[in-house]
Amino acid sequence: MKNLFIRLCWVLALGFVLAPLARAQDLGAIKQRMEARIPALDALKNGGAVGETNQGLVEVRAAQGNAAAVVAAENADRLGVYEVIARKTGSTVAAVGSARAKQIAAGSKAGVWVQKEDGTWAKK
Repeated sequence: MKNLFIRLCWVLALGFVLAPLARAQDLGAIKQRMEARIPALDALKNGGAVGETNQGLVEVRAAQGNAAAVVAAENADRLGVYEVIARKTGSTVAAVGSARAKQIAAGSKAGVWVQKEDGTWAKK
């Protein structure tokens, strides 16, 4: 029983040591996926098929090609990043997403659909 307890303590300790490393590697993989997705996402936004929400996510506005798959992958990665930031800052994923939405909207090109804070959509 004592050996089992000691092994369990070692496993937990190792988990606490390796978890930040795994998150860092995950963030690197997320960054690569997001960078690779930029051309497809920009094309969809420029074509009006996808817009930026007030939650820091993207949303399909008009079905077009692989828009749904691109949006699903992008949102999954964005939420992963927001979760890490929220943990580090003691915030929530929703608050991080909302703050990021404002940055994204400000930096979006003219003609891109952007969701306002009240939930209405407008072209920038």
